[in-house]
Parts: sequence; C-alpha cells; structure tokens
Amino acid sequence: MSGLPSELLAAVSRDFPADFLSFDAADLVTYGRDWTQVLTPRPVAVAFPRSTDEVAALLRLCSAHDVAVVPSGGRTGLAGGAVATNGELVVSLTRMRRMDPVDVLGATVRVQAGAITEAVHQHTAPEGLTWPVDFASKGSSQVGGNIATNAGGVKVIRYGLTRQWVLGLTVVLASGEVLELNGALEKNNTGVDLRQLFIGSEGTLGIITEAVLKLTRVPEKLDVFLFAVPDLAAVLALFREARKGPFVIMAYEFFTEKCLARLRRHRNVKTPLSAPSDYYVLLEVERGAPDELEAWLTSLFERELVTDGTQAQHSAQAADLWTLREGISESLSATGLPHKNDVALPIPELTGFCAELEQFFEASYPGWEIALFGHIGDGNLHVNVMKPDDLSREDFLAKTHEADHAIFALVQKHHGSISAEHGIGLLKKDYLRYSRSPAELSIMRAIKRALDPRNLMNPGKILDP
Repeated sequence: MSGLPSELLAAVSRDFPADFLSFDAADLVTYGRDWTQVLTPRPVAVAFPRSTDEVAALLRLCSAHDVAVVPSGGRTGLAGGAVATNGELVVSLTRMRRMDPVDVLGATVRVQAGAITEAVHQHTAPEGLTWPVDFASKGSSQVGGNIATNAGGVKVIRYGLTRQWVLGLTVVLASGEVLELNGALEKNNTGVDLRQLFIGSEGTLGIITEAVLKLTRVPEKLDVFLFAVPDLAAVLALFREARKGPFVIMAYEFFTEKCLARLRRHRNVKTPLSAPSDYYVLLEVERGAPDELEAWLTSLFERELVTDGTQAQHSAQAADLWTLREGISESLSATGLPHKNDVALPIPELTGFCAELEQFFEASYPGWEIALFGHIGDGNLHVNVMKPDDLSREDFLAKTHEADHAIFALVQKHHGSISAEHGIGLLKKDYLRYSRSPAELSIMRAIKRALDPRNLMNPGKILDP
C-alpha cells in the first residue's frame, strides 16, 4: 500500500479534527511497533481518535476503501501483535483516556480503552478499590491492550487473568458498527457471551474502545519476601508450603541467577542476601497473624527448604525486592539480544519440562545462555535465550526460529500453551498448531470471517484467513 486513498483523506480532512491523522516519521516508528525488536514497522499513517464515534466513523471509511488497520495501545506486547508491517493505518487509542467516576456500590468503573493501567489503579484507590490487573509495564500499558491480549501479570495467582475483571465492552467492528456488550451486569444469561470473543483476540475482530471494569477491595498490609533456593524443584517445594501458609498469596515469582546478573549489569542493583544462589523466589502475601507467619518462616529454615531469605521491613524495601523481578525483562534487552518465549505449563509439569528444555539446549546449542523467570504460581515460564556474542543477529534469529519448534513440541508434550500472556501476534502464529487443534483453528477462522470478512482488522495476526 503506497498511501491512503484520496477520497479517504478528503473525508478525514472534512469530518475529523486537524490533528487526527499523522504522517510524521517519528510517529510512524513510535506507534507502528510494540516491544518486539525483530519486526520493522511500516505503517502508512497513524490516526488518533478521541471517542468511540470517531473510531466508528474512521472504520466505516476504511471499510469503504479497503484500508487495513492495526489497533495500537501501550505497545508493550512481545509477539508483534501491534506492529504494522505492511502499510496499514495504525489506530492509536492514546488520546482515549477518560475514566468515569467510580461506582462504589457496584464496584465498577467505566474507562476508555486508552486509560493507562496504573492510572486506573490511582483513580480507584481513594474509594478503597482496585482493578487487580498488575504487571511491570503498568505505567505504559493501556486497558484496551490488556483486554485485547487477556493480559496476565504478577497477580494472576490471586486474581486470575484480565478477562475475570471485565464486565462490559464497547467494540467497533470493521464495518464501523458499534457493539455494547454486557454493560455493568454481573449476571447475564442470555446466550453466547460475545464479550469473550474480543477478550484475547488481539484486535483481529474489532477495536475495543471502552470497558466497564470490575473492581475489588485494595488488599490489607502486604509482606514481601525474597528467598534463595538451590533449584527448580526447590522453587516448587516452597510453593507447596506457601499454599499452606497462614496468609493469602498475592504473587509467587521466581528468577535465576543469570537473570539477576543481567540486572546487575544494567542497573547496578544489589541483592540483599549473603551469597548468590542459582534460583530465587519472590513471595508477596496479604499479611496474616504475625506469630503464625513467624512460625512458618522458622520452619522453612529448620527443614532446609530455603538456603537464605529476607523480608521487606517497609514499602521502599518491598519496592527494591520487586525491582529484582520486574526489572529483568528490560535488563535482558538492555544488555543483549534476547529471544523471548512466554509459555504456560500445568504446575506439576514444570520440573519435567525444564529438565528436558535444559537437555535440549545442552545438546543442540551448547554454551548458549538461557535466562528463566516467571509467575511460577500460575505455571507461566519466561524462557529467554540470549544471543551469543560471536553469532550474528541474522544467524541467531534463524537458529532460534528452528529451536522454537523443538521448544513448543516439548510444551505440547507437557500439555502446555505456547503463549501464556503475550498472545500470538505475528511471531507465534506459525506455531499455533502446537497449542490448538485443527478443529479449533477452523472455528477461529470462521469467527474471523464472520466479523471481518475482508480481513481489514489487524491482518496477519494470530492466523491467516
């Protein structure tokens, strides 16, 4: 696509604000890509709507002139789901950040899709409520993108995925038709829940422009711990003990010394433990009875379930401990070229999967650095393969593409998913068969054809028509 049709440009100039459309080179690069490093953005232009009505009017124009669009939120995804690689029109929701007053009685809030995740937390906190979707990118991720990818994050073990916290959606289809789905209803047993079609669909079926979010109370005082353990089996053994602990688990995260070494190189952080360990666990809990907690902690050391540990004494120390986990992804990218995979396994399968994964890399790619971390309490494992210094970028990407087939075959063997929380996008669609059956893929294509028959909505993402 060499440019937008003149008729569409004339309509935009006539019917939309003067700053609605941008052809600025910096905007094309910024809004044409996400956090994926290996794809080159090539959008034709970027649109900046401020309302559902403007999105609907724009999509009617795009439909009339066969212009493909790529919805764009906070662009924090890692699967290429928000990258415009083929001259598409990017529709950025960054100006759609309205947040309505909190409905305290119903424990809901209606927001536009461009609202920043952290801003929603701040907006609802004065009422003692929160939208419990939380992750390291909360300062830049947007509600619409969170919903479109069914985002996970660090609190899934406590609250579940994003879809558990969305009551209603406003969605604009490729035709420009606007759907109002479910509103603020907790109970609505009137057939197929169309809202769920769009949650996790990565903008391939329509553009989410507004959402009614379900809220919950802000948790009571939290305790944050960092433990050192010798291996993955010990990570899981400690998790079993935490499940029985005298508290409510808010987050259970793990990372390896290789991750921490990269973090030290990037941010020069210090580990508040006496000596390095191959594996670490970060545990956040809603505080229970102090004497019971003390007894639980004492038993961990008496039974040698952990080799070292520390407890944050105040909020600043808690933030420092969380930095050790949440700073990893950025530090891997800042200190090298990582090839990232975000997989999910049933928790009992994690030990076997990781053992076979290590054997595979030792046999096929000896000497490669593998940095593991993840939300182990919900079975989500982040596998980061770092480019060796003596290997070119092109050769590294080719080899990791080959390796992914073996990795995802292992995921399939252990009854897992090739994507836990970053979606499929462009980067994983060739591997979707490892997680979805032919019958499932056929149904997904049928849904796509029904809602977007001309393949204008984020074309090429998840699967081909």
